[in-house]
Amino acid sequence: MNDHSLGVQGFHQRELDAGRFLLQRCGDCGRHVYYPRESCPHCGGTALEWKAPGGLGTVHAVTTVRRKPADGGDLNVSLVDLDEGVRLMSRIENLAPEAVRIGQRVRARVQVKDGRGLVLFDAVEGAAR
Repeated sequence: MNDHSLGVQGFHQRELDAGRFLLQRCGDCGRHVYYPRESCPHCGGTALEWKAPGGLGTVHAVTTVRRKPADGGDLNVSLVDLDEGVRLMSRIENLAPEAVRIGQRVRARVQVKDGRGLVLFDAVEGAAR
């Protein structure tokens, strides 16, 4: 499934561009890895496999980037801990920036715009820990 000529980051971006979000999972220690790497940062193993995550996670930290309305308005930036144990920086898209809260449950999705895939999140209704 891996195309070595692209490298792990190139492969990952190609999958995102096709609408697929994948994580690596180490066959040696069993832990998930994100951002894509050549070797496991936990144990140094190189038996990394690509797996589709469940997609659920929890907002770990949140901030609002203030922008002029002409520049698209305020933008949420969040750190999200996926249930698989990895942390991503992204945005929560289905809430106003000021409504995003630490502890809120979210679900990942891939948005493809102009041929480029990006992992975004939506709040799961009524869920906060």
